[in-house]
Amino acid sequence: MGFISIILIKDADMLKKKSKKIKLTLIITGCIFLLSLIIIIKWAISLPVPDLQTFEQRKVIQSTKIYDRTGKNLLYDVHENIKRTTISNKDMNRHIRNATVAIEDTEFYNHGGVKITSIFRAILTNLESGKIRKGQGGSTITQQLVKNTFLTREKTFTRKIKELILSLKIEKVFSKDEILTLYLNEIPYGGNNYGVETASESYFKKKARDLTLAESAYLAALPQAPSYYSPFGAHKDELDARKNLVLKRMLAANFITEEEFKEAEKEKVDFISSSDRGIQAPHFVMYIKSYLEEKYGKDVVEQDGLKITTTLDLNLQKEAEKLVNQYALENDKKFNAKNAGLVALDPKNGQILVMVGSRDYFDIKVDGNFNTTLAKRQPGSSFKPFVYATALKKGYTLDTIVFDLKTEFNTGCNPDGSPQTGINPDKCYHPVNYDNKFRGPITLRNALAQSINIPAVKALYLAGIKDSLETAQDLGINTLTDPSRYGLTLVLGGGEVTPLEMTGAYSVFANDGIRNPITSILKIEDKNGDILEEFTPNSQKVLDNEVARNINSVLSDNNARAPAFGERSPLYFQERDVAAKTGTTNDYKDAWVIGYTPNFALGLWVGNNDNSPMEKKVAGFIAAPLWNDFFKKVLDKLPKEDFLKPINEHRNETKPVLEGNWQGGKIYFIDKISKKLATKDTPPELLEKKVLIQIHSILYWVDKNNPQGDQPLNPYDDPQFTLWETPIRQWLKYQNIKEETEVDLPREFDDIHKPEYFPEIKIINPKDGDVFKKDNPITIKIEPSSRFPLEQMDFYFENDYLGSLKTPVYEFVFKPNVNSIKNNSGQIRIIVYDNIRNKKEYNITVNFSD
Repeated sequence: MGFISIILIKDADMLKKKSKKIKLTLIITGCIFLLSLIIIIKWAISLPVPDLQTFEQRKVIQSTKIYDRTGKNLLYDVHENIKRTTISNKDMNRHIRNATVAIEDTEFYNHGGVKITSIFRAILTNLESGKIRKGQGGSTITQQLVKNTFLTREKTFTRKIKELILSLKIEKVFSKDEILTLYLNEIPYGGNNYGVETASESYFKKKARDLTLAESAYLAALPQAPSYYSPFGAHKDELDARKNLVLKRMLAANFITEEEFKEAEKEKVDFISSSDRGIQAPHFVMYIKSYLEEKYGKDVVEQDGLKITTTLDLNLQKEAEKLVNQYALENDKKFNAKNAGLVALDPKNGQILVMVGSRDYFDIKVDGNFNTTLAKRQPGSSFKPFVYATALKKGYTLDTIVFDLKTEFNTGCNPDGSPQTGINPDKCYHPVNYDNKFRGPITLRNALAQSINIPAVKALYLAGIKDSLETAQDLGINTLTDPSRYGLTLVLGGGEVTPLEMTGAYSVFANDGIRNPITSILKIEDKNGDILEEFTPNSQKVLDNEVARNINSVLSDNNARAPAFGERSPLYFQERDVAAKTGTTNDYKDAWVIGYTPNFALGLWVGNNDNSPMEKKVAGFIAAPLWNDFFKKVLDKLPKEDFLKPINEHRNETKPVLEGNWQGGKIYFIDKISKKLATKDTPPELLEKKVLIQIHSILYWVDKNNPQGDQPLNPYDDPQFTLWETPIRQWLKYQNIKEETEVDLPREFDDIHKPEYFPEIKIINPKDGDVFKKDNPITIKIEPSSRFPLEQMDFYFENDYLGSLKTPVYEFVFKPNVNSIKNNSGQIRIIVYDNIRNKKEYNITVNFSD
């Protein structure tokens, strides 16, 4: 019992000591906290409260500069030509004020400069990462004003504390309306436009007080990412969506009525391009600026003094801009084609060398600063190479035959193009060719080279829509992501793609099946010269090189192209290997030419930004002359490189339809001389492949998913079979072709090529085993005794070919090569042919002395 008491006393003493330590620790911690709080409060009190004058005293900003690939030619200085017009609160439309509050800070009128919940959320997130993270905290309008005006862009806790304290102080000094007015005069709206008045005048040619609700919503949507959401860039759809989000937020905040919301959502707003003359290659520069803001943030781009070395070739760019403007003005008069976009890449590394987004960046009439090379447009027939490449991957060949005949492709319609019961006639699909002609049987090579539509649709069915889209995606087409959206019209340009990604995808063909991601940056350096980003090759093999070489072979084949384009079309370059493909949409709203050499790829789009149609001319007339003119200037500076030739371009396939034979699919061989069925003794050179004349569509002879496999047991199971077969049967009625059956096969076998008929000779001299001096000539004498007259004799000593004799001469003299004599002996070989190509070989061994 006493022992237990002692233990309890000791435990009590220990608890008292621990309690004292805890109290001491709490007192010390409290003192440190209190001291820190006093210091922070004293520091906060010492921070000067800005007055209105301070907002005009701008910080010295280290501007980001963008250069061409040499690193010497300045394309753009981000802050060189800043435009800002300061206006008062009464000169601002209420809609722009309300729209900005709705999207940037809904609780603006209810907080004291900061939102406590947002701060705690940001603190937790930043503590987890150990640093201030971008985009945390949901900054209020007041905080954004302080950040944009007074503070540096460093991401530190000290700067954040300064931001919070100054925000609280500003809220005490200025009214909410004053703060919002200052903010709207300060923020960037894209390009060199700062402040709502400048943006309003630049985009809409009106004062800020005259903005409509929809225009106000658009302007409020821009500051989050001005380059990304630019109305003239590639993300106009996203800008429209964000504008509608602004309107929804305004409605939720009771800034507008339901009726105003609906009217503004439907209102068509026209943007007017602004001019920034202190810029070279403007479309490319804005493309770079958008990339930089998206990756590093617009604050860094505007104020951190970056040096950007791009991939652009300024000399080529200037030449391209001049030609695009010249030809676009001509096309406007001739073809009602007001605009054009041109982009050029190096296939070996994916670097953008040229980007011209319109005929004139500063031309308001044609939405000049809209970059058409980034716009989604229907590619027309320029999509076809991806489909044909897919067919080659599956086992089809360029010699594969399909029929170019009027064909219905909708299985809900009849072969004559009429709808079946319950089907809308508009759903029937029977495309026509550009010249309204039908050519009958045609190879895939000629169909692609001449850009004939009906064979292309059949090629897509054989290749498969899903597989063709996968091929396009592998090559870099990222805009066609949902196979369920597209039907057989895909091959004629049913989807939408951008000229930039199309040119990049064609570059894979140029680069022997190897893809290099499209890149526009060589190097990014910060203000201290440290490298933030630098180009490194990232090649990936995405297409079998044999497939790529076959496509190159077709697109550079001027003879195959000539029936459609002529011998001397703008796609042809004498003595240079250039592949090219045109594309024109059915409604004549888009004309394309994309072409390449192994070291240069050039894509061109011609049309109207408003999607209005051009004159009904194919791309060869509208777009090709400009494409040709620029390519010529490039070729003058490029080293000559030819495409690698395909190894198996003309493979000896087992199926006639894959070899270019459309008359039938059942093969037999005859002897060319006797015209009878060949035997094992028929000389190979006399074998003639024949097919039983039975004319059908390719679906009769091959399983479309396995063309090299067995013939389908029941081709009628294919849903397209009857639609393809019917027009062929009708075409045959007018062709005077007699089809055959098994009865028409030859019955007799080759009876002139038999072992007993092989040519016989008697070698008079030399005899087997005769001895000759090494440096003496040898005379060979022969006496024929053959059933058929001899035609030729070939002579060999060991492996050395000596020569041939044409009968009736039967004497041959030669001097053996001493290097071929081994162990003082050698073999003479004589191959004898008769006049029907039977052959036989004779051998004699002779000896030699010194």
